[in-house]
Amino acid sequence: MRNKAPNSQSTKSRSNAQMQAANSMLNPGDEAAPGTPGTGDDICPECHGKGRINGSPCPNCGGGGTITRAIGGA
Repeated sequence: MRNKAPNSQSTKSRSNAQMQAANSMLNPGDEAAPGTPGTGDDICPECHGKGRINGSPCPNCGGGGTITRAIGGA
């Protein structure tokens, strides 16, 4: 029976921590984390790129005016 690599658990923990950090950067309108291969920025359909609705930050894009969309079948 093979032994697991001594750092296999810490590598798995780092991956989970990185995934949680990426998820915390997502806005409700994002289809993927920024920088994900096969994605690109698009104008938020809720605020039309202004970042604000009725004087408050847009809840869909977080006030940035753009969302991340999958392109090319990603």
